[in-house]
Amino acid sequence: MTTEQSEPTHGTASAAGGAPPTVAEMVLANRANWDARTPVHVASAFYGLDGSRTAEDWFAPFEWADLGDLAGRDVLHLQCHLGTETAAFAERGAAHTVGLDFSAASVAAARDLAQRAGRDVEFIESDVHDAVRAVGDRRFDVVYTGKGALCYLPDLTPWAETVRSLLRPGGTFYLVEFHPLLNALGPTPGPDGQHLLLRHDYLAGRGPLRSDTAHTYTDGPPVHGATTSYEWRHGLGEVVSAVVAAGLTVELVRETELLPWKRFEAMVPAENGWWRLPESEPIVPLLFAVRAVRPYGQ
Repeated sequence: MTTEQSEPTHGTASAAGGAPPTVAEMVLANRANWDARTPVHVASAFYGLDGSRTAEDWFAPFEWADLGDLAGRDVLHLQCHLGTETAAFAERGAAHTVGLDFSAASVAAARDLAQRAGRDVEFIESDVHDAVRAVGDRRFDVVYTGKGALCYLPDLTPWAETVRSLLRPGGTFYLVEFHPLLNALGPTPGPDGQHLLLRHDYLAGRGPLRSDTAHTYTDGPPVHGATTSYEWRHGLGEVVSAVVAAGLTVELVRETELLPWKRFEAMVPAENGWWRLPESEPIVPLLFAVRAVRPYGQ
């Protein structure tokens, strides 16, 4: 994220000091915020939609090893934003690729980008919790999500149940997400430069974080319009427990020190084009992955 962002605060009180917003109102605020972010992201060098970045750039090698061959499989990408990652599934031979996002502006941009690139990818506008209805009761061989998705979900229980419902028996759910430890760390100035210290909660329990800033995590001009957003913290145990409680069988959990972009100033290039903290810093998890399957007969 850009260091220009304002410091998020706990609690749900409205900026005007009135009654706290409801969860539904906070989700609507997030949707409006992502609509406002979209034109900034489309024009940014960060996303490289001018051809300077490819869909593959957003994936670590271990993701393709975990997912296996996608040829002939139906893939659904939840909370897909501009479809920058969604495109990779089509390029790798998926029989049908669908991206789903609650932002109308993001979905419109994703459709336009796919059409201009000649990709056969379907994009659907829907809140993730309404995905079963939105896809018309279709089921998928692979459901993928992550890299900044879970923090916008207030409750992981209905989300995990939705994921299970979207999978065919034997289908694979694959989540690659920023580690809760990464979300808890923040750069802090010191006499000899910036240091990463615990600045935010790792675990849930104190409500969402409210942020009101005209800056997003990409380069480019300020966001115009809706600048308020809310994020919920989810610990690794909470994530895995929700997936298991939904009836999915967890096959693996990964933790890695790699990130697909330079989140902090001190980060250095990794061997695969991603980023990591320098050798002088402790090795800590910045990203995690969970692969689970829907058992046959369920």
